[in-house]
Amino acid sequence: MESATPVIVAIDGPSGTGKSSTSKAVAAQLGLNYLDTGAQYRAITWWMVNNGIDIDDPSAVAAVAGKPEIVSGTDPESPTITVDGVDVAGPIREQDVTSKVSAVSAVPEVRARITELQRTIASSAVTGIVVEGRDIGTTVLPDADLKIFLTASPEARAARRSGELKGADVHATREALIKRDAADSSRKTSPLAKADDAVEVDTTDLTLAQVIECVVTLVEEKRAGK
Repeated sequence: MESATPVIVAIDGPSGTGKSSTSKAVAAQLGLNYLDTGAQYRAITWWMVNNGIDIDDPSAVAAVAGKPEIVSGTDPESPTITVDGVDVAGPIREQDVTSKVSAVSAVPEVRARITELQRTIASSAVTGIVVEGRDIGTTVLPDADLKIFLTASPEARAARRSGELKGADVHATREALIKRDAADSSRKTSPLAKADDAVEVDTTDLTLAQVIECVVTLVEEKRAGK
């Protein structure tokens, strides 16, 4: 492939649709950078928890939203994330952070700070980038070259997540997912939503390999049509 025009791909959707695995694989296959925006929200949440900030007080969260220095590595083969120089890739996936990330993410000052960070990373990606999250196509990168919205039934998503969470109760996982979707879809600032010009891909009955193939094809078509 000749040096293709840089392409910005936004992949949105709720948890358990295969967003991260798909985004990383597509970026690696096409030589693009990769950004997991959810990890950035988890990182700022981890910082808040570690610093004893009252997560239930939006004004307290807003007051310190600019303090932590969050750095995201964009290599799809080994994406990294640090907060104030500390590697937080492991800690941000723990339940303590997972249970609080929706509340922190709903604070407008947090979203403004992280959105700015995401736009800076996307605009400096020389070859292009796959950015995955919940409001990328609608809010963060409304001019993305290609927008994809991944969906799946709550049952399929819960089964995948409980598989990832090693033996977690599928029913409890499903309830948690539905609760988080409701919180993320109803928040006032940048809710989880499908952009009007996004291509919807239902992953319920697809294997991960099929989803990756589908998205790679969509990106290649977009590049060819430029």
